Parts: sequence; structure tokens; C-alpha cells
Amino acid sequence: MTPKLSFPARGLYAITQTDNRTLDDIVADVQAVLRGGALVVQYRDKNPHDAEALARRLAVLCHNYNVPLLINDNAELAAKVGADGVHLGKDDGGIEQARALLGPHAIIGISCYNSLERALLAQSQGASYVAFGRFFPSHSKPLAAPAQLETLRQAKAVINLPIVAIGGILPDNGATLLAAGADVLAVIGGLFDNGLPTQCPEQSALAFKPLFL
Repeated sequence: MTPKLSFPARGLYAITQTDNRTLDDIVADVQAVLRGGALVVQYRDKNPHDAEALARRLAVLCHNYNVPLLINDNAELAAKVGADGVHLGKDDGGIEQARALLGPHAIIGISCYNSLERALLAQSQGASYVAFGRFFPSHSKPLAAPAQLETLRQAKAVINLPIVAIGGILPDNGATLLAAGADVLAVIGGLFDNGLPTQCPEQSALAFKPLFL
């Protein structure tokens, strides 16, 4: 089985955008952000056509860059394709079941929305990281409830895991989240959205680098 890689303590977390893209497009986009410095990738696909085939390609690609691949919502798919872990929302099953399926070294991330209590519970149950958001308006998660900067500040004081922020993050607003306590910025549209000023995903990823210096 593929050795599991570690979740980064700090850096850029790329989450795939799959709408209106072919498998080849998605793989090319992910390779571009890996070249641009993404330190972890999540395969997120709410309308998959061939999820296993794409996940396998992404796993090979990410491992060629020594970067972990996580699967959104689906621990079974993560196990099947040799991914490094899974990201779970409130309706996606528990940490214990995912750990039993994926093994003791798998990365298991938990969506905590704006709930410090959920983050503390996830930490106590053996999560690898906790994620809060959305913090800004987001095309990828337009209906998601907003999270507060104060939640990041409180989490930083009591959470001993990497803290991820997500939701509408761009190079010009990410510093606010890092200053409040986030360690890792998870980005979808800010990397892959064709509606942004025309630049390739590699350039978009590189634009985040100064935030982490």
C-alpha cells in the first residue's frame, strides 16, 4: 500500500474544481498548482463521472510531487485508489470508521464550519486537521454559512492540530486569516475559477506563496 504522507503544518491546500472540465483538464489543473507550490490536494467532485479513474490519476500525480492526496467525503474511494486520507463533513461518517478503513497514518480532516466545539471533538477523536469556513463569499460554496475570524482566534488557543481556513480565499485576503490563527489556506475558485483574471492555475498558486514567507 502507498505510504501515507503528512499533512502540512502551513501552506496552500488546493481543492479541485471539476465542473465543466474533462478528466484531462482536471489533471492538468492539479499539476499546474503543484508546480505553483500547493502542498496538499483534495479531490472534490459533487457530480462525478468516473471518480475512481480520476482519483487514481490524481494519486499518482500528487505522489510524484511528494504531496498528499485527500478524497472529499469518501473514505472507501480513498482506500481503493491509495490516497493519503479523506476530508469529512458533518454527514460523511465518523473519524473512527475512516481510521479503521484507511489505517493509523491516514490524514483525516474534519469540516468544523464555525464550531469550536466540533473542532475540539474532532481533535479528541484523532483528526489530523480541522477546517473552518466559509470566511468570504464563495462561488464553490455559495450557500455555506459564514464563519468568524474570532473562531480562528479561539481555535488557535486550544487546538493542537493544523487549522485550515476555506471559503472565497484569494491572495489579497488570505493574510487576514493567517493572522487570526489559520495555518493552511484551502482554495478552490482562487486557483481554478475561469471567471478570475486570466491566468493559469500555476500563476494563481504562486500568488499565494508570499503569504507563507
